Amino acid sequence: MSHTIEKTSILLIYTGGTIGMMKNPVTGALENFNFDQLLKYVPEIEGFNLNIYSIAFEPPIDSSDISPESWSELVRIIYSNYEKYDGFVILHGTDTMAFTASALSFMLEELTKPVILTGSQLPIGALRTDGKENLLTAIEIAAAKHEDGTPVVPEVCVFFHEKLMRGNRTTKISAENFDAFESNNYPLLAHSGIELQFYEQNILPYRSDAVLTPHYAMDPNIIIFSLFPGMQPDIVKKILRDKKLRGVIFRTFGSGNAPQQQWLIDGLTRATQSGKTIVNITQCSTGSVKMSLYETGRQLLESGIISGHDSTVEAALTKLMFLLGQGLNAEEIRNSMNSSLAGEITL
Repeated sequence: MSHTIEKTSILLIYTGGTIGMMKNPVTGALENFNFDQLLKYVPEIEGFNLNIYSIAFEPPIDSSDISPESWSELVRIIYSNYEKYDGFVILHGTDTMAFTASALSFMLEELTKPVILTGSQLPIGALRTDGKENLLTAIEIAAAKHEDGTPVVPEVCVFFHEKLMRGNRTTKISAENFDAFESNNYPLLAHSGIELQFYEQNILPYRSDAVLTPHYAMDPNIIIFSLFPGMQPDIVKKILRDKKLRGVIFRTFGSGNAPQQQWLIDGLTRATQSGKTIVNITQCSTGSVKMSLYETGRQLLESGIISGHDSTVEAALTKLMFLLGQGLNAEEIRNSMNSSLAGEITL
């Protein structure tokens, strides 16, 4: 007696963004097209031997307007559909895709299924669109399984222009090129050429005992502050003294260095002593913070600032929002910032 093997099921989640837009033939403006028309523009989807379903944000959100509430909604959608589907593909605008991918990597704790974010630089209906290739390959990756049935990529990723990257390692690097994303401090998880080649040594291992724990609370009372020559003490002090401020992503020079100005060190020390969490990450696109390397970094270490290691801005920001949202105390936050929760830093 033969038994039928259930088809792999994938859920497409359309949040908004260029990939889902069509040009109005009259006005020339970009408008969201009905998601049900997807097959009309990407008939190749029918070639997959998969069950593919879709859900869309109502109304769709431009990625510039993505917020922590949007991330919570994505977590809700994934968690409520987690048992029904083998993988998830999120269609998202490119501008904040790296922020969303980073946030989801923390909010979907103990994830054991693929969550692949993708999008495009040109609308999917455009003649030279990059959206079709990105979408089809993202679906293929989300559906990929080992012979034992376990997923090949059980983590949050960004797929864009032939590259599969860990979501919390990505940054958008180009507003114009199809190759718009980079993972500067971590190698690719897969490359899509003639063959789809996975680099399994770089992928988080599948854990059969893991149970998805969704998190919804994010505390956005944080700023990103970049050092620059000529900073004015009064402005910086005013920011650091703000009572609502709970955390700072402090973008420093080189390997984590700051000017040896006493007013700055004093202001940072007061801020950390008052319970604010300050995370040091480098302004350089590659490399890691090593505060003990130079005197200019050691002073920051002594003022109570936490190393962000080789984290991206997007990962450091969303990780701190996440930890503050969990109601942790300063010591617990420090320990977690110095731990890799979802492969976001190299220790």
